[in-house]
Amino acid sequence: MTSLRNRLKSIGPGILVTAAFIGPGTITTCTLAGAGFGYALLWGLLFSVIATIILQEMSARLGIVGRLGLGEALRKQFKNPITKLLSAVLVLSAIVIGNAAYETGNIMGASLGLEEITKFSGFELNNGGILKIWGPVIGLTAFFLLYLGSYKHLERALIALVLLMSISFIATMIVIGPDLAQIFKGVFIPKLPTGSTLMLIGLIGTTVVPYNLFLHASTVQEKWKGEKDLKVARIDLSLSIILGGLISMSIVITSAVAFFGTNAQLRGASDLASQLTPFLGDWAGIFMSIGLFAAGISSAITAPLAAAYATSGILGWKTDLKSKKFKTVWISILSIGIIFSAIGFSPIKAIVFAQVTNGILLPVIAIYLLIVMNSKHILGNHSNKVFQNILGLIIVLIMLVLGGKSILLAFGAL
Repeated sequence: MTSLRNRLKSIGPGILVTAAFIGPGTITTCTLAGAGFGYALLWGLLFSVIATIILQEMSARLGIVGRLGLGEALRKQFKNPITKLLSAVLVLSAIVIGNAAYETGNIMGASLGLEEITKFSGFELNNGGILKIWGPVIGLTAFFLLYLGSYKHLERALIALVLLMSISFIATMIVIGPDLAQIFKGVFIPKLPTGSTLMLIGLIGTTVVPYNLFLHASTVQEKWKGEKDLKVARIDLSLSIILGGLISMSIVITSAVAFFGTNAQLRGASDLASQLTPFLGDWAGIFMSIGLFAAGISSAITAPLAAAYATSGILGWKTDLKSKKFKTVWISILSIGIIFSAIGFSPIKAIVFAQVTNGILLPVIAIYLLIVMNSKHILGNHSNKVFQNILGLIIVLIMLVLGGKSILLAFGAL
């Protein structure tokens, strides 16, 4: 019993990484992947889990051994003014664009839940459009929680709600009795059906979230103090990410059984919730709505903070919640999410766009992470070994190929 208690106490930043990527984007993207392509893209989630463990382990090692955040490490790594400026511009562009898109998806995901619960979405305008109300309300709620610094207690409660919903997906998957042979085929035999490239990038982008690399390097410093803690940190990370991968796969599988081949149009929380009906019955809609709200507002708080930590680290600013520069960054990211959520973007499309954006930007951040992880000056004997570099480069190359293909598709070149 004592051993179990000690193991539970050792659970730390890995769970936060999992909680960060199990949000509205994961629920929506995995549901659409299952509805549109059945089990065919499950291998993409297996790749995502492996890639997340590899990259987040590097991030954790940087924080525990190097005692630096990724932004701070990049600032120290590059000495040439031109190289330093170029690196700062590239990384900040990736973080700002990615987090702004992600924040819009977070807020709109949470608003999907409130729209379903209240049966009210906004006010009609004279031109026939609708001024969405719940996105700005959620954004302003996140603003006040961040500004007052009392978000931590709320976040714990919201993470519990998201985990409860995730357990329901796993239980539902078991209840509906999917085809196990087809599941194994989808997991271990890579296949890219026609029109699935962007969806595959979305699945990867909703799991291997670039800003988590910045958050993780910072949070492990609070939990663990030195290289002797690397082993327990790796166990914490691996178990947490594998759990998150299983949750994502269960959503794809339940969606495949519920929607694949039906040409179902998924527009709101009630449509997404229908896959939970076998387990939750009439409560499925309410449960999905609460889960989307919980996942959305929790991520709406963490995404702006991650952007602020990353920006402050690479520019050499104080990472103090009370710092004016720090506040300016997270307020800017949050404001973008509020504006786009108010002007009537399709919630489902906005959420999927956020995941695809993350997937395309991931190689940029991963390349810089690899550069830092090969620094003997920062990490000493714990810098990357050849095998770790090979794994990292494989991840980067795969993402570059997929990202390049998606860009060519967008311009009609394929």
